[in-house]
Amino acid sequence: MSSPSPRRKALLAAFPYTIPILTGFLFLGFSYGMLMHAAGFPLYFPTLTSLTIFAGSMEFLTVNLLLAPFQPLEVLALTLMVNARHLFYGLAMLERYKGTGLKKLYLIFGMCDESFSINCTVQPPAGVDRSWFYFFVTLLDQSYWVLGSTLGSLFGALLPVSTEGLDFVMTAMFAVIFLEQWQKDARHTSELLGLGLSALCLVLFGADGFMLPAMALILGSLILLHLRDGKEAVRS
Repeated sequence: MSSPSPRRKALLAAFPYTIPILTGFLFLGFSYGMLMHAAGFPLYFPTLTSLTIFAGSMEFLTVNLLLAPFQPLEVLALTLMVNARHLFYGLAMLERYKGTGLKKLYLIFGMCDESFSINCTVQPPAGVDRSWFYFFVTLLDQSYWVLGSTLGSLFGALLPVSTEGLDFVMTAMFAVIFLEQWQKDARHTSELLGLGLSALCLVLFGADGFMLPAMALILGSLILLHLRDGKEAVRS
């Protein structure tokens, strides 16, 4: 009996690490697909956006952005703010993705919070090609999201189910992320900055215009804090 190919070995090694993500992405993707259908988009649209955007929270925001007046600069700025954390993800993965060849192009495109967490912390098993391991972790995670959004769109088209309140899944997801961050962070500096600056911008700019200035201030504050902590570490 011939031994499995390097790609098959990498796929079999990567799959168990992505099982927890499978359940979460199927549910969130399903909700996204139903929202897209309820908003009046074609049946194939959730699948298409999941294949080409694959940005989680940004995809949920895309539902309203596509229905709003055409404002490309605002959309660009919002997208950069929402996904600014990927700048730090990319820096952290420079060494790990070195030598992965053309697969690096997809690894960069398909990086999300979940694939970053696995690829950043898990050491591929002995005898498994690391570049293919990283590739299949990323591919499996995106496949779960695409499958969930496709099923959600089909379900919304075939069954007349009310989607009222379904858009709250986005709020719930951010609430869970915030609470998880609060539990992990001993100082709570970033969380309190986020709450305080968001509330300040809400008062100054109103509900329709507070998001971009709030995210810009939060991002700038976090960068300054990071630089300050780096200087203190060097001094010590």
